[in-house]
Amino acid sequence: MGEIRKVDPVKLIAGIIYSDELFTGKAVNMMVSEYGDIDIETEPVKFDQTDYYADEMGGELYRKFISFEKLIAPNSLSAVKRFTNDIELRFALPGCEGPKRRINIDPGYLELSKLVLASTKNFSHRVYLGNGIYGEVTMIYRGNRFNYLEWTYPDYQTDYARIFLEKARAQYNLQLNDCRPR
Repeated sequence: MGEIRKVDPVKLIAGIIYSDELFTGKAVNMMVSEYGDIDIETEPVKFDQTDYYADEMGGELYRKFISFEKLIAPNSLSAVKRFTNDIELRFALPGCEGPKRRINIDPGYLELSKLVLASTKNFSHRVYLGNGIYGEVTMIYRGNRFNYLEWTYPDYQTDYARIFLEKARAQYNLQLNDCRPR
């Protein structure tokens, strides 16, 4: 029988796609109120790896990533995703076929070995976390870098995303070392 061990806390991150900086700032402030200060934030870049969100959010989209200073328990990811979905709905525009988002927030967490993202959609490579939310190992850390998998979203396959994730991982490693007994 395997020994049950204490689980390390993980580093909360969020990938944000948006069309309006004003609502994005308000949404990020809501996340900060809930999860604490941001320790790493990227400069926004054009989101042009796919047109998946164009019909709903418009054609002029931007992407940025943030990570939070405070570490979280990995089993809280489904609650984080439900919270970010509520934020998205709060700033959405009413539409004939349902709300049209102005912001898309993809929360996830980093461990030293991987990036896990939350989703409301099930698929063969996702596992159920509870509360209608699934988790996906989106990238793995091997060979001193994050590596994408066959299902990794195109925008996470960019150097922009990888550099952010590796910076957040380095910060997380320092935080873990500060938490562990010497």
